[in-house]
Amino acid sequence: MSLLHLLLVALIQGVTEFLPVSSSGHLILLPNLTGLSDQGQVIDVAVHVGTLGAVILYFWPDVREALGGTLRLLRGRVDTRGAFLALCLVIATVPVILFGLVLALTGIDDMLRSTAVIGWTMLIFGIVLYWADRTGATERRAEQWTLRHALVMGLWQAVALIPGTSRSGITITAGRMLGYDREGAARISMLMSIPTIIASGVFLAGEVIATADVQAARDGAIAAVFAFLSALLALTLMMRLLRSVSFTPYVIYRVILGVVLLAIAYS
Repeated sequence: MSLLHLLLVALIQGVTEFLPVSSSGHLILLPNLTGLSDQGQVIDVAVHVGTLGAVILYFWPDVREALGGTLRLLRGRVDTRGAFLALCLVIATVPVILFGLVLALTGIDDMLRSTAVIGWTMLIFGIVLYWADRTGATERRAEQWTLRHALVMGLWQAVALIPGTSRSGITITAGRMLGYDREGAARISMLMSIPTIIASGVFLAGEVIATADVQAARDGAIAAVFAFLSALLALTLMMRLLRSVSFTPYVIYRVILGVVLLAIAYS
């Protein structure tokens, strides 16, 4: 892959992974609209590793607490906030893993990788995010996450396997509908992304290990670094802006892009 192609993939993944605008949808659109070749699973895993590093670094206090809690959870003890957070993350991740296996085994995931599907999901779930953000209560904070809400948000997260939906967008939407404030909904959504990205990477690891070579490893390392830097910047800006700005700018972008994609798909 050329350096420009690697940078495009890394920047698209990094910037859109945590914004509610769908990273997978943008990555699918890149070859569809530009004629560039598909980046392949080695680069897919690499950019996901980069974004994973960014979210772990940004939310390190929560991640450290959850890691410590995981050890207690493995011993059957849920007696600390960290253990409870780890349990919530496990519950929230199970639906997306199960739904992902169903899509992969049936081949439906390949059928959904079209401009029309991405256009509709961009438009529809953008409007749903706007409605949830405008009407949802702001009485809950991230620290008040419950097991029931973890399951509900996990089920919504599974829907994000449909390209264009946006994993962060759909989980933030669910959080706002459940009454979490903007910053709390986004924080929970970002923490939910960690086990989900890890599960996605493990799922693809077998083929990546089998097909990777020195050139692919070099390309992957470059892509991972740029994805990490762009993801960290995008995540930092979004979390700071949420203190004073709603999700409406992202909704406007989704609606415009959705309309343009539908026009292209049906023209």
